[in-house]
Amino acid sequence: MAETLFDVAVIGGGPAGYSCAFRAAQYGLKVALIELSDKLGGTCLHVGCVPTKAMLHSAEIFDHANEATMYGIDGIGNGTVNWPQVLKRKQDIINKHTAGLQYLVKKNKVTLVRGTGKLTGPAKNGVHTVDVEFEGKKQQVQAKKVVLATGSDARMIPGYKPNDKILTNIEILSLDKLPKSLVVIGSGAVGVEFASVFKSFNAEVTIIEMADRLVPVEDADISKEFLRQYKKRGIDSHVSAKVNKIEETKTGVKVHFTTSDGKDNIKEADKVLVAIGRAPRTAGLNLESTKVELDRTAIKVDQYQQTAEPGIYAIGDIVSGLPLLAHSGAMSGAVAAAHIAGKYARPINRLRIPGCTYCEPQIGSVGLSEAAAKAAGHEVKVGKFPLAGNSKATILNAHDGFVKVVADAKYGEILGVHIIGPLATELIAEAVVAMDAEMTVEELMYTVHAHPTLSESLLDGYSAVYGMSLNA
Repeated sequence: MAETLFDVAVIGGGPAGYSCAFRAAQYGLKVALIELSDKLGGTCLHVGCVPTKAMLHSAEIFDHANEATMYGIDGIGNGTVNWPQVLKRKQDIINKHTAGLQYLVKKNKVTLVRGTGKLTGPAKNGVHTVDVEFEGKKQQVQAKKVVLATGSDARMIPGYKPNDKILTNIEILSLDKLPKSLVVIGSGAVGVEFASVFKSFNAEVTIIEMADRLVPVEDADISKEFLRQYKKRGIDSHVSAKVNKIEETKTGVKVHFTTSDGKDNIKEADKVLVAIGRAPRTAGLNLESTKVELDRTAIKVDQYQQTAEPGIYAIGDIVSGLPLLAHSGAMSGAVAAAHIAGKYARPINRLRIPGCTYCEPQIGSVGLSEAAAKAAGHEVKVGKFPLAGNSKATILNAHDGFVKVVADAKYGEILGVHIIGPLATELIAEAVVAMDAEMTVEELMYTVHAHPTLSESLLDGYSAVYGMSLNA
């Protein structure tokens, strides 16, 4: 391999890495994609975004089936979960898209190199050398540019390791049977999504969150409504709580924690899911041999994803300040590829990256929360439209939730949009486009939305900024 000079070598085959490799190849560059696994897709495809959403869809179908009589359909309901079939469908989806990525490697004429890659230092005569090791065998890949895309790992509480009772997002996706009870530590997207799945499948679910609200990265009103709906679903949720110890027993676990009132509690369950965030996977890259700068364990980059070491880029979960999301990773890969190819590249505006949580209820958000907008010095006007006023939400029997629009009072600029309710993760794309196009509240008030649709709730949300919502 060392005798071949690539235009770019990408280390890591997740959404950031393969997106960068494919786009660079589309620009006519000679590309090597270095990946340890025999299957591309990274965490997202194999133990993250895709399998969890497959499970969430199964849970949604189960919930609808159990409510079938409400919709005028008899003979359905009171069903049981076929857990092996849930797992099979999840795996079938993974396999389908894994094969799709293998096809795209060939279509784009990308050279796939198996193994772990690490840097050997700065470029020599304009050429970077990457050491690649696979099953004890070593080789080198040479390229004019190198893109680091090694992703992230689930964080674990210090002193514990994942096993068949203490789970991360990896272990929980392949349980041999459904747990009857589950404790979830952490209420970010991973924690609340799995809480939603297993509650739908009739498990007793408890959430323990150290912050003072659930889904703490969201707008405070979203968190408040989310807690209300999770309580309504029967999910026992504790905020401002501290986990002291996880004790394994013969039948499961005991989670020792202190609640906000200072009382010590013990919760017994079949399993405990630790969902306290993710950590950039940068330790094995030999960054110390370069000028690459770190922010703790994440890599600092400029607007085009370049590091401080000439010719080395970083994308995806390992980038400092970039949300650990597949879609932000993929776009950062596209930006890096365009810049390397000398093509037009528009830097990522991190305030235009949508955040999506796919549980029941769904959350979609983009831009500033109300509190963040005020902290940034904006004079703020807020519009809030309850989904109870949206006909399609009522048709779907999902009229809890709302659309919240945070706008600049003087100019009508959209600063943030926050949605909680059905298909929020799909609806938020409209807000991203509107904010990217720098549309004002008044302009958006005159965009025609089809009736009856959930998207009308956005029209009413924009109108609500000026107290002129037509349906509330």
